[in-house]
Order: sequence, then C-alpha cells, then structure tokens
Amino acid sequence: MKKLLISIALSATLMGTTTAVQAADQMNIVFTIHSSASNPFWQAVKKGFDDACSKIEANCQMIFTQTEGAIDQQVANMLAGLARQPDALLTSIVDNNALDQIIADARADGITVIGVNVDDTEGADGNARQAFVGQGFIPAGYSLAKKMAEFFPAEGPIKAVIGISAPGQNWSEQRGLGVRNYLEEFQAANPDREVEIIRMDTGTDGAIVAERVGAYINANPDTTVYFDTGLWHAFVAQVLADRGIPPGQVLMGGFDIVTEVLVQMEAGYIQVQVDQQPYMQGFIPVMQAYLAHTVDLAPADMDTGQGLVVAEDVAALKDLAAQGVR
Repeated sequence: MKKLLISIALSATLMGTTTAVQAADQMNIVFTIHSSASNPFWQAVKKGFDDACSKIEANCQMIFTQTEGAIDQQVANMLAGLARQPDALLTSIVDNNALDQIIADARADGITVIGVNVDDTEGADGNARQAFVGQGFIPAGYSLAKKMAEFFPAEGPIKAVIGISAPGQNWSEQRGLGVRNYLEEFQAANPDREVEIIRMDTGTDGAIVAERVGAYINANPDTTVYFDTGLWHAFVAQVLADRGIPPGQVLMGGFDIVTEVLVQMEAGYIQVQVDQQPYMQGFIPVMQAYLAHTVDLAPADMDTGQGLVVAEDVAALKDLAAQGVR
C-alpha cells in the first residue's frame, strides 16, 4: 500500500525550492499540505518557506495536493516526502486521525515534525508533532463575528449564515464554531431581537460556493450576514454585484488577505477579514527546524495571529498582497 501511495504522490502537483544542492551537509525539509497550488493563500506561505530555505541554504520541497482539501493525496505526498529521509517534515494537520501514525513514525525515525497552518484539535495530546505554527481558529472566528457585529443594523432580526468550507476538517469547523460562539452570545445579550444562525456546507471551489450561497441569498433576501471560513466569499461578492445587490445589503466576512478579497473590500461587499499571516507560517517553521537540527533547540508553538482588517486598511495591504507576502 505504501508503494502505491508513493507512486500516486510522485504524480501529484509538486512546487518546490532547491538551493545549494551541492552542499553535502545541507538540511532537507519537506512541507506537505492539504491544498492545491491554485489556492492563492498558500502562495504566501510558499513565499515565506522559500525565503527561509534560501537563508539557511536548505534543500526544500513543498508538495501540494492536486485536489483542494484531499486528505488521501496529502497522506500519499507525506509518504513520498518521507521516503527521501528528510531532516524535517512540516505539515498541515487537517484530520485528527489520518496523519497520526505517519507523524509518529517520522518522529521515531528522528525527523523533526512541526504542524503548520492547521493542528490536531487536541494539539500535542492528539498528535506527535513537536510544535504548531498557525492561527488559533476558534478565537479567530469569535473575533471575526464580534467585529462584524459593529456593522449589524441597529434593530430588527439578524439572519446569519456560517459557510463551512471544508466539513469535518479542523480549520473550517473550528473557525465556524468561533463565529457561532460569538453569535450565540450576541443572541443572549439581545433577547428582544430575533437572531437566526444557519450552518451551510459550502465547499472550497469558488464557483460552487458562489452558486450555493448566491442561491440561498436569492431565496432568503432577508439574510443579514454571510461568514465564510475561508476566502471564497469573494466569489459570492461577485455574484451579488452581478445581480445588482448593493454593497452592504448582505454583510460578509472571512479569512485571509488575498487580492480577490481586497478588491471586494474596496467595493464595499466585504466588511471584515481576518489575517493569519501566511508568510510567517512558511518562514518560522523552517527556522525552528534549522535550530532543532543545528543546536538541538526544541520547536515551540507560535500563534500567527488573528489580525482584523477592514476597508480602511486595504490600501496599505494591496502592495504587500501583490508581492505575495500578505
């Protein structure tokens, strides 16, 4: 089975950086993720990863899946990457079970393993990874909803839709939970107002998300706000614009600073966005792996943040987003 999975992985989409390959003592670092190369968020992670690898002159490879969110492909890619006997494995942990044994085996072989971007919901108690570098998802979802409440109409009912981009995957479920937690607090604090909270499984394909959410809003024009657990509300914004629905009639917010989102924020369709600083998620784990390899320092957890971005912040971020670092 392992040979089959490795064979599959070798045909997967590979985007890697190799520097100073002649150096006999250079580090070898593999970074496997649950996402495809078409996801713009991960290009900023890759930029940080590449820059850090260049600084330490490491031989590095980031391996994407061919299909967005495909855990089976990520598993195959991990096995293929570990077959190279790297010094360090960086990986997103989107499932509480599927990656556990692979990571435990890697640790038993003396490989440094750092979780990046997504962690086991039980953290170190649920997975043998040595540290996690990424966002705290539940607090980030909570902060998004709390900030969005500042844009709620002063009176009348609130109908809030939470789009779960990847049902069952830790990052999406936990962000959605954080949003719900705040909305339920808002509901309790405003007993005179009708507050309806709807969960919708939306997906990670922009066209599909736009179709599903757009159809819901068309059938429910009283929708107050749509929360996406990723960046795909930018596609919903375009649908609303195409239908002549004015900016702000349906409030929208989500995660990650990418060009498409910034455009829709400028247009007034997206009110709040959460930045998890992807460049840092690519850069810091490499440096931690380097310190573990060279001076035996243990990798440490790092929260890359939950910075809240609103329309007035967009101008300062556009150039950085275009450079691929935000």
